[in-house]
Amino acid sequence: MRIAVDAMGGDNAPSEIVKGCVKAAREFSDVTLVLYGKEDLIRKELDESLTNIEIVHTDEKILSEDDPVRSIRRKKEASMVKAALSVKNGENHALFSAGNTGALLAAGTLLIGRMKGVDRPGLLATFPSLSDKRSVFHMIDVGANADSKPVNIDQYATLGSQYARFVHGIESPTVGLLNNGTEENKGSMLTKEAYQLLENNKDINFVGNVEARELLNGVADVIVTDGFTGNAVLKTIEGTAMSMMTVLKNSIYNNGIKSKVGGLLLKDSLKGMKDLLDYSKYGGAVLFGVKAPVIKTHGSATSEPVYHTIRQIREMLDSQLLEELIGHFEQNEE
Repeated sequence: MRIAVDAMGGDNAPSEIVKGCVKAAREFSDVTLVLYGKEDLIRKELDESLTNIEIVHTDEKILSEDDPVRSIRRKKEASMVKAALSVKNGENHALFSAGNTGALLAAGTLLIGRMKGVDRPGLLATFPSLSDKRSVFHMIDVGANADSKPVNIDQYATLGSQYARFVHGIESPTVGLLNNGTEENKGSMLTKEAYQLLENNKDINFVGNVEARELLNGVADVIVTDGFTGNAVLKTIEGTAMSMMTVLKNSIYNNGIKSKVGGLLLKDSLKGMKDLLDYSKYGGAVLFGVKAPVIKTHGSATSEPVYHTIRQIREMLDSQLLEELIGHFEQNEE
């Protein structure tokens, strides 16, 4: 397995990207990580004894403020572009970046290319579930397409179901449509039309509409929605978890000695709560619907999320998920 890594993407690049790659390379000897970026900066953090890390020097990088499509077309020597082209040409099997999200989506769609039969690729993210029924749930789309059509949401359901089945081993994953009520007739024109398509999709286990307040309670294995709504929900979950931990921390430190003693006694429990709400340990967001795995992790990612994302990519490649999806959509197209 060969994974192309945009070593210059993200707020903490290349230092944290390389550290995460080093940790992954030590654990997964069957994976070769090809790091694209400034060689002298990469080597500062590199363990030279590792034989499964390669470097491809690039002088350019795509900045967070760059226009996504224009930067992909004009910055031919950028680390992200060179890494994407290596996947397109079959030199590597997957693309990973913590850089400009729009540029990565453009690189995946325009350079690597869409699967035949998929109208618009979507971003899938994995979240922790607080239910005893399931440990995680998946949501797609979380930001690739602000404006979606009913057919896109229907395709997301198939893509998400296959991911849950192949990567997480869920035999018959349930699919819920994110809506403002559970009744069939609820929602916008988009969700009403999508509901009809999902209900008739024989490749999924559709359980109907679900509300946002039930997401973390394990209401379904896969949640489908448009990219605008999905991105808002993703950031709400992330922001709520961070705010909750801040409120707890302030309550402990600002309310006298009794609170501090209580906080000390609860230290392990609070750490467990923080770990439970940390969805970065499940890897990055997957751009589904392109011909090879394209994975985006948070721009502020440190070495730990980078390591978890590489582990996620390895599991995807090992599962033969993409081959199954390509065959499925090509058959439907015919």
